Amino acid sequence: MRSRSNMLWTFAITSVALFMVTLDNLVVTTALPVIRRDLHASLSQLEWTVNAYTLTFAVLLLTGAALGDRLGRRLMFSVGIVIFTLSSAAAALAPSATALDVARAAQGVGGAIVTPLTLTLLSAAMPRERRGLALGAWGGIGGLAVAIGPLVGGAVVQGISWQWIFWLNVPIGLILAPLAFLRLRESHGPAGAPSRSSDRSRRERSCLPCSFSGSEGRPHRCCLCASSATVRSR
Repeated sequence: MRSRSNMLWTFAITSVALFMVTLDNLVVTTALPVIRRDLHASLSQLEWTVNAYTLTFAVLLLTGAALGDRLGRRLMFSVGIVIFTLSSAAAALAPSATALDVARAAQGVGGAIVTPLTLTLLSAAMPRERRGLALGAWGGIGGLAVAIGPLVGGAVVQGISWQWIFWLNVPIGLILAPLAFLRLRESHGPAGAPSRSSDRSRRERSCLPCSFSGSEGRPHRCCLCASSATVRSR
């Protein structure tokens, strides 16, 4: 039986984590001219300040979700928050553009672990009749972070300094990591040896349209999942 308190805590923790991680995708873009001046960075180094995060984030998303299924979603979510927080502090303290690029890549690793697990943790905590509303709010929060990222970056750079783009993540991460251990429920992916049916079920649980319309016993397949299953059966 899912308690109301657990649902609210799960929604709050996963939403803040998603907002923090997604915001850092674009928040640095408006700070690039200042970073170039302060760290004497070349154009290619500035490009990697953005690309190092987006590349590691995109490449490791599936790995982060798989690690959560195997080792525990709450555990890996907390590990991802810690990695993201430490790399944010390293980015703020970076003495050179190369060090900043390495820290940004580490941020992407942490973000790739956190982001897919916010979805699975939230889906597991919500009853079927409220799951659509919760996942809709989850998507809206991610979209809001993308939309206001450059605005927040510009305001922080103009009001304080570019280092505070990364320092702001540190207190949030230090609060989220212990809260995740205390308030989130541990869950794992399907147990047992992988099979074609279990692989299909795992894929459908990670699919947003299937998560909206699925039931706990037999998830409904969206057109993409159904068509891919048809291709593999031929």
